[in-house]
Amino acid sequence: MTIEPTKTVFYITIVTASKSIGAGLATIGLAGAGAGIGVLFAGLVHGLARSPYHVDLLFRYTILGFALTEAMGLLAIMMAFLILYA
Repeated sequence: MTIEPTKTVFYITIVTASKSIGAGLATIGLAGAGAGIGVLFAGLVHGLARSPYHVDLLFRYTILGFALTEAMGLLAIMMAFLILYA
């Protein structure tokens, strides 16, 4: 039989505040994903300006990079939700 700590108002407030701070810090990864996507498509535009004949190859690499970058952003928001609601 385990003894649980008494859940006072102070304890509940500290836990709620800690969860909110942790979730806020976990969403910093979304800013990185947004910046990464911007850099990725800027590179596509720059590459197309330099070599317009490689449109298909550059676009395929850009979409692959977009998917991987977006996946990292989704993992960051998933972590924030896990911190808040678990």
